[in-house]
Amino acid sequence: MVKFNALEVFVGAGAGGALGPALDVLREVVEKALEFDPTLESVKSTVDSLSPLIPKLEAHNNALGGNRAREVEKLKETMQRGKELIDKLVKISEWSFWKADYTDQLVEWNESLKRHLKILKVQGVCDGMETLVVAKNTSEGVKDTSKDVKVIVTDVKEVLVVTEEHTRLLKDISVTAEENTNKIAGLDAKLEEMMRRNQEMNGLVQNQVKTGWPGVPKPPPFTVGFESQVDELKKKLLEDGVTMALITGHPGAGKTTMAKSVCQDEKVKDKFKIIFVNVSQRPNTEVVQEICEKDGKKLLGFQSEEIALVLLQQLLNNRTGNDPVLLVLDNVWPGNRTRSLLASCKFKESNHKILVTSRSDLPEFDVKHQIEDLNEKDAMSLLRNSAGLTESSSIPEDLQRKVVEFCKRLPLAIEVVGRSLGKEIVIWKDRVEAWSSGSPVIRFQNHVLVCLQSSLDALGEEDTIVDIKECFKDLASFPQGRMIPVSVLNDMWTDKRSSCNAILHYLNNWRLANLVITRNDEGDMDDYVEHFVTQHDLLRELAIHHTDTVPIEQRERLIIDIRGNKFPKWWKKQMDQPFEKAHLVSISTDSHFSSKWRDIQLPKAEVLVLNSHTKNYGLPEFVKEMKKLKVLIVTNGFLPAEVSNFSLLGSLSKLKTIRLERISISSITKNPIELKRLQKISFFMCNMGPAFSKDSIKEAFPELQEINIDYCSDLVELPADICRLIHLKKLSITNCHKLSELPEMIGELVNLELLRLRSCTDLSEFPGSIRKLKKLKVLDISNCYSVKELPEYIGEMCSLENINMRQCSRLDELPESISDLEKLTDVICDEETERLWKPHLPSLRNNINITVVKEKFSLDWLHQYTLET
Repeated sequence: MVKFNALEVFVGAGAGGALGPALDVLREVVEKALEFDPTLESVKSTVDSLSPLIPKLEAHNNALGGNRAREVEKLKETMQRGKELIDKLVKISEWSFWKADYTDQLVEWNESLKRHLKILKVQGVCDGMETLVVAKNTSEGVKDTSKDVKVIVTDVKEVLVVTEEHTRLLKDISVTAEENTNKIAGLDAKLEEMMRRNQEMNGLVQNQVKTGWPGVPKPPPFTVGFESQVDELKKKLLEDGVTMALITGHPGAGKTTMAKSVCQDEKVKDKFKIIFVNVSQRPNTEVVQEICEKDGKKLLGFQSEEIALVLLQQLLNNRTGNDPVLLVLDNVWPGNRTRSLLASCKFKESNHKILVTSRSDLPEFDVKHQIEDLNEKDAMSLLRNSAGLTESSSIPEDLQRKVVEFCKRLPLAIEVVGRSLGKEIVIWKDRVEAWSSGSPVIRFQNHVLVCLQSSLDALGEEDTIVDIKECFKDLASFPQGRMIPVSVLNDMWTDKRSSCNAILHYLNNWRLANLVITRNDEGDMDDYVEHFVTQHDLLRELAIHHTDTVPIEQRERLIIDIRGNKFPKWWKKQMDQPFEKAHLVSISTDSHFSSKWRDIQLPKAEVLVLNSHTKNYGLPEFVKEMKKLKVLIVTNGFLPAEVSNFSLLGSLSKLKTIRLERISISSITKNPIELKRLQKISFFMCNMGPAFSKDSIKEAFPELQEINIDYCSDLVELPADICRLIHLKKLSITNCHKLSELPEMIGELVNLELLRLRSCTDLSEFPGSIRKLKKLKVLDISNCYSVKELPEYIGEMCSLENINMRQCSRLDELPESISDLEKLTDVICDEETERLWKPHLPSLRNNINITVVKEKFSLDWLHQYTLET
């Protein structure tokens, strides 16, 4: 029998004392007890696993000034309880009925110790990161030297290695971790602040969108049938004890509209900080990232879903009751991923609320609200508004009523169909007759798709309308719920008869797409717009449905969604058969895709859209055989991805345009690339880093004519080598707030016609060589708040026709040479900068149109874009 009295050792290792001696005692007790009870082998294994973590925990506790004392104390209490159980177990008889009870208690204690083990592995990583931050803050007053930098970089690498090592182990943590969350005390508010500071220290924070997300998305200007439902749901949501509410309904029934209406209620806005997130089928890591961003927390991309959900739990649990939050999760789909997310979305305090919209009746909600069908009066009102009918309309009510019934009183169907019908009675009668001749036995959603399809067909068959219908289907090339920049569509639709803007306004007017206006574009001098396009899920399904009616080998448009590594069944069958008709190919992959591509032959494809959701993404090998490819668009989920195989593009002589979204540009320039025919390249929300080494841009893109860089938050300066691109005609850099200077030799861009530097708020001056831009026609420095003066010799830029200088509030005067601009015809400014022109007007040699614009911004789009966002 074991007689080992070590209580004084445990008492001696009290708060602030060492854990090592306590662990040694426990280990010795277990090893001696094994002689009497071999069933303790599992306990020994757990204790052995704990051993290497104890020194780390003590070291972190000391380094952090005792901030881990609570965890130390809890662990010692757990070890003491285990020792006492083992002592009792080995003292009793083998046949005693008490032995089974003590054995059960010991099993339960062993599981508790395992949970401590997992938690310590999480905290070991996080504390290591915080120790780095403490070290970094301590050295801030010391002069930076290359040696200091090397030490920090080495430490960071060690932390990242530890993080990777423990990611695998964290997968054992239950995603229903409400119990575990209470035990992960180390991941507290200070940990959140530590992670933010550590990321900033290492330059890894993606400041793509400013913190402090404004307002919430607004519902459509005309809605019906929601007033009483919104009031009812709002009252329940504000009740004490109600923490989770669910809005359910058919696709297109108005779930999102209702959620937005609730959020716009004055009582709700006054009571809550509202975080509105579109979940859709996005990975949980992206959803958590967006929640953190909208709550003002800047975090790194997560290495696993488990880590993301654990940190989300901690974020929500640490909120105090003084700052109540309404978290809105819009368009939540059923499945394991959703269950994991909702299990982590739990607040400790009941004054915080969660509102979810879903097509499915999800379990475990305090309040559930099923969207009611529109009554006939509301449905008729919505139809009339959508069709633009007045009181004196010639469309009979019975005909309107039939349309409403064919649309199943579904708001989205009514709105889209109403837009397509217009005011001509002949069209109304033809449509109703067509619907009446169809089979009456059709499933609900298919019936709606048929109605929406007929609206698309009713647009007509004129050449211009055919273009518009094709563009409508092109929108499905992007993932569900994606905010699509208009500039992307500009790249895709260069061969259309109508301009991109005209097509989008047509689609918007017919409610086949939604044009999101982010700013007042009055007075803009070219086709550049900072707008976005969205497409309702059901309309995207309609576009895909329309495409899928054609046999796979005959399709002009291939829209492929790959879940995990499950390729469509037809892919393998078609591997040896080229797709001779396909001109546009879109392939979307999720976060579980391994980049192990299968071969496919696309000899006629001109546009390739690749949508990924992984941190590492390899271009498929079959790209190098796409000899007709003109446009390549590569997008990623929420954070910049490392892209490999970029050199495959070197063999594509027809490739003219590349657009990259949320891509790490340094990853594509690791290996030499040479795209001899490339004319346009665009970077959106990319991590530029040291994107191009010295003397590489000219060799990589010798024929480049246009560069667009937008929302690339880490761009501080342009590489000087960019000035060697003598064919460059357009250089657009927008919303890059850290850009502080232009290359000294920018004047070498002798063919430059447009220079846009919009919203580069740190840019304060221009290099003297800018006077050599003799062909420059457009200069846009709007919202460059730090610019104090225009180039002194701006008058030598003899081709300048347009200047946009609104919101340049620090400009005090214009240079005298401004009067030498003989071709200047248009100036856009605000009321403050307008006064700077008045003294010069008499000396100018031609009449100048000065447009004063009152800036109007809309930031609602930030709620939907994946900052990705």
